[in-house]
Amino acid sequence: MSTANLLRLILLAAIWGGSFLFMRIAAPVLGPAVLIEYRVVFAALFLAIVGLMMKKPLDLRQHWKHYLILGLFNSALPFLLFAYAARTLSASVLSVLNATAPIWGALLGAVWQRQMVGGRVLLGLALGTAGVALLVGFDHSSAQAGAGLAIAAAVFASFNYGIASTYARQAKAVEPFANAHGSMWAASLLTIPSLAVFPSPGEPTPGIIGAALALGVLCSGVAYLLYYKLVRDVGATSALTVTFISPLFGILWGVLFLGETVGWYTVAGAAIVIVGTALVTGFKPDLSWLRKSAA
Repeated sequence: MSTANLLRLILLAAIWGGSFLFMRIAAPVLGPAVLIEYRVVFAALFLAIVGLMMKKPLDLRQHWKHYLILGLFNSALPFLLFAYAARTLSASVLSVLNATAPIWGALLGAVWQRQMVGGRVLLGLALGTAGVALLVGFDHSSAQAGAGLAIAAAVFASFNYGIASTYARQAKAVEPFANAHGSMWAASLLTIPSLAVFPSPGEPTPGIIGAALALGVLCSGVAYLLYYKLVRDVGATSALTVTFISPLFGILWGVLFLGETVGWYTVAGAAIVIVGTALVTGFKPDLSWLRKSAA
């Protein structure tokens, strides 16, 4: 991995870790539905402009069903669930729960392909569960009213990411940028019904709108462009490293900008979840770039 791609990887982890910061800021004011409608519309408009500049068509007639499925499970549902949870849980807890998504993806993939789950996967699942239990069991936000439902929502959000990744592996190949662009427009439509369920509890300020704009343009639009460039340059396995780094930034941003407390349980829980995720996915970091640099 070149220095440029390493910096892109760190930047992507920082951006995705920051999504929970922006949700914690905006969700209590806008409500989950309004916030996520802003997010996906802003992201779709940004990607539409990029698509026009790059002359990348969507081919809606051919792929509209694919975009709807991906938009539902990879954007609309998990975004809404995380935004719902963000009204109660800390950014640190949310970022760690999000890191369990590859675990669900690996398990769902094994079920889909009717494969036996090996000992390493079972160990990883046990560690991931233990790490989540440790984190939410000791974090002070877990003692608030409604925290149990918020935790369940965040876990189910990660489960939806697992469904999306399993589906994407089985679906007909579509150009990555079109996947991101088309799924954002689909999510914009799919999120509309939730506006009647979760009306906005407060009046948005310029700062709140700015957080929603950052969530859409930066954490969805720009992040997708960075991620797919990394997949193209270094491969999907190396790009997966972002899953293990982004919780660190989620915790860091929560401490710096929201005054969240990082206890031993935060560090230990995050570390256990990351190790469990690595075991389940069979992830092995590619350190060849580091050896080449040392030489």
